[in-house]
Amino acid sequence: MQKIDLSNFRLATSGTAREINRRIVLNLIRARQPISRADLARLSGLQRSTVSLIAEQLIADRWIVEGATGRLPRGRRPTYLRLNGDRLILGIDIRPTATRMGVADLNARFLTQETMPTADTPDTFLGELTQRVRRLLDSQPNASWEGIGISLPGRADPHSHRLVFAPNLAWKDVDLKTPIEQATGLSVELENAANACVLSEVWFGQRSDTVQDLVVVTVSEGIGTGVFANGQLVMGNGGFAGEFGHTVLDPAGPVCRCGNRGCWEVFASNSAALRYYTGATPGAAPQLAFEDLLALAEQGDVRAGRALEEMARHLGAGLALLVTGLAPSRIMVIGEVTRAWRRVGPILQRVLAERSRTHTPPEIEPAEDTAQPRLRGTIALVIQKHFAAPPIT
Repeated sequence: MQKIDLSNFRLATSGTAREINRRIVLNLIRARQPISRADLARLSGLQRSTVSLIAEQLIADRWIVEGATGRLPRGRRPTYLRLNGDRLILGIDIRPTATRMGVADLNARFLTQETMPTADTPDTFLGELTQRVRRLLDSQPNASWEGIGISLPGRADPHSHRLVFAPNLAWKDVDLKTPIEQATGLSVELENAANACVLSEVWFGQRSDTVQDLVVVTVSEGIGTGVFANGQLVMGNGGFAGEFGHTVLDPAGPVCRCGNRGCWEVFASNSAALRYYTGATPGAAPQLAFEDLLALAEQGDVRAGRALEEMARHLGAGLALLVTGLAPSRIMVIGEVTRAWRRVGPILQRVLAERSRTHTPPEIEPAEDTAQPRLRGTIALVIQKHFAAPPIT
């Protein structure tokens, strides 16, 4: 239920109704493609003439195309509609060490992907990134580009669209949106990586039609959390909701990159696991990659296994706080740690059972690496502008 704000409201117009109907038809085509106009009218409850008018508008705007002709025992053969495979989106997933880019269609099927190192300084990074982006755009000369989505290991101000909080990048007050828009002529959507992963599951997940509440926890150099509750992505003041990775678990703990001590991510991130293995001091440059630690544990290295188990115990402790405070029905864990789920998963479940006794235990689900939730989330950032319920105007 959403209360009407009587101090700041707008009445629905006939244009709002038309836009809602348009998006309903567009979503039905996306979900049921290929589909005929007659089936669209039956499923939507709209008049066939209305559906035909909307379909013609969507074809003219290059959102959908006509495909094969069906066969019926009698009457006119239906022409099936589907999303336009030439309407493309560019997704960019920025991480502290590497940035991944991918070109995808409206169904989030990737046509091409590539990776580049993430430069230390924003200016150098933007120079290198815009060159790569231009090359990717030029590689699809017949495409109709819808926009660019970018996921960030931090938070962007929703009003200025500047990156304002990214401890693991060590960047402050960076405008990523304007230079890329100027270089490409395309609109750019920015979002925190965990929130982008939530949107990936909402729009492209196997249970996307039924998801109403979900917590996504991204585990990498740090820990990010995206919260989806009552069918809405929780944004909070300034878009900063969900920063549970910087919740202090131990005020006397190691210093976090955010400036606090004992944050959840200091104990449960990839960086923490490497610290448990090497004995390095917090903040020191890692002596090996987290993938190497996973490989060592798989090969039977006892110390590597213990490091992952310690990481899992702290990860479970943070998850228990989320369960107690938010009562989600599902928690999805995203990151390289899921490759060791046979070792990590049972520890998480045990810690949750010990520490969270106020709710029915949620389903704890590891995301598959092949699903690429971070990168697919960047596509969802652009998709939702046209497929989500429209604002009242």
